[in-house]
Amino acid sequence: MAPTPTPSAEPDDSPDTYVGLEADRAERLARERGWPTVRSLPPGAIITMEYRVGRLNFEVKGGRVARAWKG
Repeated sequence: MAPTPTPSAEPDDSPDTYVGLEADRAERLARERGWPTVRSLPPGAIITMEYRVGRLNFEVKGGRVARAWKG
């Protein structure tokens, strides 16, 4: 039987640091800081609520990050 994979640790990074940045810049910065998955969403987007280790979500309004959260 194969061992259960252990998820890698998330970057030591606060989502709040991305709020107010231009969306493209925020995404590049998040990837540079080690986030393997970055998801930009429009306001009110319908999304699944499962928590995924290593994913950073951005709500983008007017080309800027209005909200950011892990998972």
